[in-house]
Amino acid sequence: MSRNFLDSETSPYLLQHKDNPVHWRPWGEAALDAARAEGKPILLSIGYAACHWCHVMAHESFEDEEVAAVMNRLFIPIKVDREERPDIDAIYMSALHLLGEQGGWPLTMFLTPDGEPFWGGTYFPKTPAYGRPGFIAVLEEVARLVREEPGKIEQNRAALVKALDEQSSTAYPGEPTPQVLDIVADKFLSLMDPVHGGIRGAPKFPQTPLLTFVWRAYLRTGRADLGEVVLKTLDHLCEGGIYDHLGGGFARYSVDERWLAPHFEKMLYDNAQLLRLLTSAWVETTKPLYARRIRETIGWMLREMLVDGAGFAASLDADSEGEEGRFYVWSEAEIDAALGADAPHFKSVYDVSRHGNWEEKNILNRLAHADEPFSEEEEEALAPTRDRLLAIRAKRIRPGFDDKVLADWNGLAIAALAEAGVAFDDPLWIDAAARAFSFVTTRMIENGRLHHTWREGKLQHRAMADDLANMADAALALAEATSNPSFVAEAEGFIAELDTHYRDQKNGGYFFTADDAGALITRTRSVADNATPAANGVLISVLTKLSLLTGKSDYLARADELVRAFAGELNRNIFPLGSYLTGLETRLWPIQIVLIGSYDTTAELRRTVFALALPTHVLSLIEDGTPLPEGHPAAGKRALDGKPTAYVCLGPTCSLPITEPRDLASVLLRARAPSNEPAP
Repeated sequence: MSRNFLDSETSPYLLQHKDNPVHWRPWGEAALDAARAEGKPILLSIGYAACHWCHVMAHESFEDEEVAAVMNRLFIPIKVDREERPDIDAIYMSALHLLGEQGGWPLTMFLTPDGEPFWGGTYFPKTPAYGRPGFIAVLEEVARLVREEPGKIEQNRAALVKALDEQSSTAYPGEPTPQVLDIVADKFLSLMDPVHGGIRGAPKFPQTPLLTFVWRAYLRTGRADLGEVVLKTLDHLCEGGIYDHLGGGFARYSVDERWLAPHFEKMLYDNAQLLRLLTSAWVETTKPLYARRIRETIGWMLREMLVDGAGFAASLDADSEGEEGRFYVWSEAEIDAALGADAPHFKSVYDVSRHGNWEEKNILNRLAHADEPFSEEEEEALAPTRDRLLAIRAKRIRPGFDDKVLADWNGLAIAALAEAGVAFDDPLWIDAAARAFSFVTTRMIENGRLHHTWREGKLQHRAMADDLANMADAALALAEATSNPSFVAEAEGFIAELDTHYRDQKNGGYFFTADDAGALITRTRSVADNATPAANGVLISVLTKLSLLTGKSDYLARADELVRAFAGELNRNIFPLGSYLTGLETRLWPIQIVLIGSYDTTAELRRTVFALALPTHVLSLIEDGTPLPEGHPAAGKRALDGKPTAYVCLGPTCSLPITEPRDLASVLLRARAPSNEPAP
């Protein structure tokens, strides 16, 4: 039966396409069976709800009867939400890269009826434009090749499938030395833009895992050049058009090198990762700009991104009323009418002019002041004008809202909120993190298995490794923020599921998908970060911390296995290895902090720990006389004279007992700058 089958899906992106004249099917065995039965190749289209060019291609081609007729006649069309099925996206994006294409979304791939790729691209216009062929011509030529030159198709198919299998199965093991972290930090430094921050050139993505690694290298070494380039980036991000100066939150990336003009979609994962880095930067610098952006962005998350009051939604669209950025940009006349006598000062601060700074409109930004921070008095004076504009903007037609809840992105958000909560001593943020964690663990686990996505009460797709890794990391962040050991047990549960269904027993590390995942031509295995951190990088830190918190040596052995399994990647492409490198640092130089006393009596000591940027620390809070895990370097140590007491341990060696917060801060700062002798 030929029809559009997307009407029973839950993904907002797929539902955007349910009324297309294209006979879309969701990915699965049923779609592959249909392709085999009809002997047609598959046209696979992958995108996501907040993707601007996905909307463009949809309006031009997928809503067009003429294009749809060609698609339906020649192919079995399959539509995939890349956020709902990152496993499918990972496979076919890799195939596109193997074809020598840069990649991006929408992803357009042509497959055999068995799902094996043989050619593809990204956005194709309906008629020839931008140096790209028209989509109908592409469809007809691909179909002709399938009919008349099957040898060419088979040659491409065989080469791509072989290369995909090799990507997943080929191991690049090694034994990294501690010095590799400094060497790589210098290489990243050479790529950075000294004027605007970030990686040189355009378009400009925040690349938060990379920035986080460079920032941690600064904290470890004290090298000013490493710290300065990260702070430069954060300053310009926080003052650029990529930041929403009225409502809070960061857009996904900037199309220019100055951070002025974003694609306006707001993704949960970007904001979560930037919050975590901004929190560490604020703790180290106490810069008011960072505190303001952290509060505003968390305010946006809690105001606009909550689902059922607890879980976090995926994204806000770039488009509204069919135009990219319409919700966010302003004309000078609108500003004048809204602000009256306050308009001239506001316009001078936020770069508003009659001709605009982007397509004859104005993207609010303060880039002219990025290197000259405003005083708190100046910020307070500007706040009422921002509030007035925000109230006016709230009456506009809003961008699309993708309200599906993704376990991996929620894990990132939970960890960021928990860390910001302890840094700013804000229990409301910690409570929000705990509620989101409860949402995932109560609504997204079925028959003992975590699932990837939830929407309107319906679960979809068993977890990917990223879901389990990020939720385990979130559990450890909450364990520290609340001193509740049940969160450590939750983290252990996620790791147990990973070990049972995802572990690569032959090469080490974890596959992206479970051993019982269906309708996949291969199981990918990678340590490369994409828009979100790779599970195999995140898990090095998680396993190291779990071992130190529980005393279970198996966790440390698996962390070492991960380090060795992917060490050879350092000789191939360091650019996507930020999470792996930060994990390696945690494994080499963990700072174990033991506080002896009750939650209340150790409050000053805890505040001292949280007032320092200590990315590799592992904090344990125990009552006096409570045993630490066997083998812990502080095992058997007691409170000094009945006072709340701290011990700081590096490797097998612990400090003398510390009872004064000032002394604890001094010891921790020395511990943050280790020698190159790693912990055992």
